[in-house]
Amino acid sequence: MLKNILAITGKPGLFKLISRGNNMLIVESLVDGKRLPTYARDKIVSLADVSMYTTGDDIPLSEVLTKLGAKEELKPVTMDLKKADNDALRVAFAEVLPDFDRDRVYPSDIRKLFSWYNILINAGITDFTVEEGETEEEPKKD
Repeated sequence: MLKNILAITGKPGLFKLISRGNNMLIVESLVDGKRLPTYARDKIVSLADVSMYTTGDDIPLSEVLTKLGAKEELKPVTMDLKKADNDALRVAFAEVLPDFDRDRVYPSDIRKLFSWYNILINAGITDFTVEEGETEEEPKKD
């Protein structure tokens, strides 16, 4: 499911991939449902390609969102993300991912993760899994 959910640099919120056009993608905002084109100049990242730094191996965002969903019982995070101080964000995130790398995961990253989670939950998306081979095409055999 996360393969079709996109973050676009310079545009707030998250977007669902609707269609592919000629040198562009048509996306729909998960916040207000408006559709818009995005072009090659826009930096677009699928949530399935995002991971969080830990003291060991990096953890895919899908696993982090699943853990956050289990902790919050698939309800939005109630913390006021705009007013929360950095220490409160780190403490709240440590409850979800205790071994996150405190040097490389910034409070702004935690704030963004929580806001993305809230957007997904409010849009009715509770399946945070990434299906194997969802976008990779099978190699053709001769």
